[in-house]
Amino acid sequence: MIDQTDFRELMSRLPSPVCVVTTDGPAGLAGLTVSAACSVTDTPPTMLVCVNRSSRSYAALMENREICINVLGSRQQEIAMRFASSKGDMKEKFQNLPTHRLRGGAPAIEGCLASLDCTIVKTADIGTHTVLFCEVHASSSEEDEGLTYFRRAFLSLS
Repeated sequence: MIDQTDFRELMSRLPSPVCVVTTDGPAGLAGLTVSAACSVTDTPPTMLVCVNRSSRSYAALMENREICINVLGSRQQEIAMRFASSKGDMKEKFQNLPTHRLRGGAPAIEGCLASLDCTIVKTADIGTHTVLFCEVHASSSEEDEGLTYFRRAFLSLS
């Protein structure tokens, strides 16, 4: 079996979209940056997101069940870094961040390439992570270049 260091190095060579997953509800406001988000099927429209169970946003995501997958644009690197950091109060991360609400109530970040309003319908635990299968109920989008994470750096895609 490949060791963890080699696996992480290999995965750094796999370009990933940069997304911030947000939630709000009985368990409170929370969000985190993820690089593992993709479509599963269009019937019904379903996404998957992989979340580390040690993330401080994990409990809120699981309890609230309503999330928004915000696909960041090229000018939103600061937002990616803000939500990737384990420092600071969660409410501070959302301070002065323009958002709107779609059907489920999770914050959709203004200016994103796409914001997908979802309900978690199924989960699967694998190693340190939980895979969230999320039905998409509403969306919003903007025109921009994409923000990608590749070889431990942010890149713009046109």
